[in-house]
Amino acid sequence: MTATGESRWMRAARWVGSVAVLAFAAASVDAADAPARKDAPPEKVSHSKLTGAWDRYPGPEADPRYTAAPRVPTPPLKPQYLAEWEARQKAAHEADLRGQPLYSGYTQCLPDGMPAMMMAMFPMEVLQTPGQITIIQEAYNQVRRIYLNEKQIPIDDAEPGFWGHSVGHWDGDTLVVDTVGIKENVRFRDVPHSDKMRIDERIHLLSKDIFEDQVTVTDPEYLTEPWNFSWRYVRKPGYKILEYVCEGNREYRDPQTGGTRLQLGAPGAAAPQPAPGASPAAPAKH
Repeated sequence: MTATGESRWMRAARWVGSVAVLAFAAASVDAADAPARKDAPPEKVSHSKLTGAWDRYPGPEADPRYTAAPRVPTPPLKPQYLAEWEARQKAAHEADLRGQPLYSGYTQCLPDGMPAMMMAMFPMEVLQTPGQITIIQEAYNQVRRIYLNEKQIPIDDAEPGFWGHSVGHWDGDTLVVDTVGIKENVRFRDVPHSDKMRIDERIHLLSKDIFEDQVTVTDPEYLTEPWNFSWRYVRKPGYKILEYVCEGNREYRDPQTGGTRLQLGAPGAAAPQPAPGASPAAPAKH
């Protein structure tokens, strides 16, 4: 993978390190059964101030008035789907411990799609223009468009895509967004969903430099109830979104184990052939 400007590997290392620190801190709070600290009341900030570059909150310098968003809870899948999902999570965790991560969308150079792109794995940019809000995620050059004050199309007419079809309107200082039409193979945390899945968001500024996205996922076919979680972001003044291209990818699916393997040799060279009788590996996308 290549990028212009700051080293992509340095950025990835920063992300992995911050996730590890946050996970350890969250686990410590759970172990101590400490009460959650309440945030300060949101400031009165014009919703026109969303334009700019943002990163996952809290980052190196957290505002003492606002905590990090809670961890995303276990999805309320119906029993017949929950057991299968938990088994896949366990298998993925065990594969990671062995140093043999399973083949995934990232291995194929596929973007996150919705709602995962909003977790801000890398910085993102929000652009407010008449009739539209555009969100650009640096990872995989993802672009999401929210059309303002338009009626949502019927869910059965929505062309399936990575980011779906989003419409929104302002309810005071809160941007209310409705998204439909997400491809069924585009999964957040590997949670299955149907073409009836709907993603509702309430986006609002907590202060001039922090905003929150409250997400509600509903799916009558897979979920027993709405799946609620939130993300928070901190402003990055002066930051310019970098190019992120999944180029010269050397990873492929092991046809025997289903794990991720690294192809040796020049980029673009043919991947090793599967053993006799084994299913051929799906080619990586570039």
